[in-house]
Amino acid sequence: MSGMRETFAKIALMTSGAVQFIKNYSATVDFWKRSGKDVEYETRDVSIAYTQALDDLMEQYRRREDRGVQVDAFRVLEDLDLDGLARARGAGPNWTKKCLDGTRTEILAEIINWIYDTNEDVPRILWLHGQAGKGKSAIVHTIALWFKKVGGVGSCFCFARDWQAEHLEEKIFRTVACDLAECDPAFRRALADALATDDSLKTTSDVALQWRKLILEPLCKVSGNMVGNVVVVVDALDESGPGRSRRHLLSVLASVQAADLPSNVRILVTSRPLPDIEHALSTAPHVRAASLDDVPAVSEERDIRLYIMRRLGPLRDIGATEVYGIAQKAEGLFEWARLACEFVNPGRTVKNESAKERFNNIMRFRSGGELLDVMYRAILEDTIHGDEIMLTRFRSIMQQIISTLEPLHMDALNKMRSHFPAEEDHCDMTTILESMAPLLSGVTDRSSPVRPLHASFYDFLIDPARSQTYFVGESNMYNLAFASLRILSNDLRFNICGLESSYFSNSEVTDLEERIKENISPHLSYSCRFWAQHLERTAFDLALGGLVKGVLGREKLLFWLEALSLLGLLGNATDALRCTLTWLPWF
Repeated sequence: MSGMRETFAKIALMTSGAVQFIKNYSATVDFWKRSGKDVEYETRDVSIAYTQALDDLMEQYRRREDRGVQVDAFRVLEDLDLDGLARARGAGPNWTKKCLDGTRTEILAEIINWIYDTNEDVPRILWLHGQAGKGKSAIVHTIALWFKKVGGVGSCFCFARDWQAEHLEEKIFRTVACDLAECDPAFRRALADALATDDSLKTTSDVALQWRKLILEPLCKVSGNMVGNVVVVVDALDESGPGRSRRHLLSVLASVQAADLPSNVRILVTSRPLPDIEHALSTAPHVRAASLDDVPAVSEERDIRLYIMRRLGPLRDIGATEVYGIAQKAEGLFEWARLACEFVNPGRTVKNESAKERFNNIMRFRSGGELLDVMYRAILEDTIHGDEIMLTRFRSIMQQIISTLEPLHMDALNKMRSHFPAEEDHCDMTTILESMAPLLSGVTDRSSPVRPLHASFYDFLIDPARSQTYFVGESNMYNLAFASLRILSNDLRFNICGLESSYFSNSEVTDLEERIKENISPHLSYSCRFWAQHLERTAFDLALGGLVKGVLGREKLLFWLEALSLLGLLGNATDALRCTLTWLPWF
């Protein structure tokens, strides 16, 4: 995606930044004065920076080369009041998901051409859909990261099934608005004006109101002051939750208002073609639909072959014939190709099996619609080896992972397990998960939470027809409710962060984040936030009732409220206590 068009875009965006700096110089000077900065020095510094960057870009254009000039390095964003604008966590782009260089070039070029199309009638929304494993997320993450690299004004919002407790669908447009405000000063001022008029916009869950007041109206207001395109990526819309959770979002995307977006705005959406999404988007005149299922097989096979060659090329027993065989077997499913590479070369010693023998195993798998499921079962068989004890532990561990309302790191998951009621559940999950790195993040890289790498693995685990022996069932909240309440009972204490005075507000404690990190462990933080949601989804049980009474009927209640306040989530207490109302008659 390199070339003169990117250089032109960078020059335009840098010029726009310089113009905005000059246009708003008076407000910027006021900001610097309030910040105690030397106005003359700051003015000279920013001016020199813009001049040098533009000179570098022009030289880059003349020499037809790309030196990666950062076009957003010198933007000055005033201290406009955006505090309290609640945005979603864990919804941004992920560079590990981007396409391998040299692959998916045709579809990427098609999307870029759509972004830069100057026709007034170009559809503002592109819906990219296809079956699971086709590489939808890789494509849009590549677009989002590329657009960010060239300095474009944009946002990337990714839905994920294991973040549903965040109610991402209620925070999408607040988060997008924050992202755009961080990229463009003009949009930031328009957004600040909207929030100054109605402070409730910072926390409203009304998706249509967010869209109109935080996105549509600010964009229309500043469209004449923005150079270049605005690109918003919405990935995995089908993972937002049940159909009812995205009903209002789909209504917004299909609305006439979306058709009236400024001509430089583009919204790129991905999902599987679920009925409600297809019904809403396929008939809207301002939505262009593109199916990855329609990509020519020869193009998919070429890209998959290149990917496999990069992954397996160094292996002694794997040559061009084997690479070609795997690419054909993949039938256009990039996720299957990834799993096949992990299976052939698992990165660990496999007893009595060479890479060639493992290649022969996968070539015996039957083809067809169950291709991913067959690969999942093969990897799990390689992990569990038919051992009944291992299988029982696997089911318990995966039940915990898919039932958590927010992804947790392995250490926190193990700490939670140690409080499960059944002694046999107190096993170290590392013994099971260490061989499941092809399927889960957070196994080899302990800095990441443990979560399925692909949404189809969730579906596999909870569908007995697909997972067969490895079926783990739907979410089971009892163990997590039990563990959360025990952790609250054991770990909560008075003045948990050791504050010098209870009269200080959180904002007055300069090292509050460090104190929280040191004193409120991840598993305690999770328990404080989610115990009531787990409890609400659990049938009444005397043991649980005793734990609830032990927390709510004593001073632990006050300690819990203090912890929520320190975490900035005191507002959640009302809903949590409401969840326990059905339990009160039993006390």
